[in-house]
Amino acid sequence: MKIGIGNDHAAVDMKNQVVEYLEGKGYEVVNFGTDTYESCNYPEYGEKVGRAVAAGDVDLGILICGTGVGISLAANKVKGVRAVVCSEPYSAKLSRQHNNTNILAFGARVIGIELAKMIIDEWLSAEFEGGRHQTRVDMITEIENK
Repeated sequence: MKIGIGNDHAAVDMKNQVVEYLEGKGYEVVNFGTDTYESCNYPEYGEKVGRAVAAGDVDLGILICGTGVGISLAANKVKGVRAVVCSEPYSAKLSRQHNNTNILAFGARVIGIELAKMIIDEWLSAEFEGGRHQTRVDMITEIENK
């Protein structure tokens, strides 16, 4: 599985730790984020990962900024993206099972790396359940297409 990762200046260290963690588990990781601490604009990186996910260049995406909120908002503007901000594993798991999310976001200033790993593990191991949830995801897509 290929995972795109994006980050701003607030999340360089966490991004590097997440990349190492994912690669250690056998995932291929494509870095769309910044590697410097110089102030930058998180929407650029949210869009880059969002477009890569929507185009199928990567299977899933992970975004990290200070809170995870701004970068996920940018990604969610890309048609076909369902990005979720999670600060705990339960919501991450259910976002995949019920909402078929394709991008996970969290904040480097909100959670630590060990919690980030737990969130990532729950999100990656969960599978979309379909059924009644597919109807709701289809409704979200209809809104997006209006």
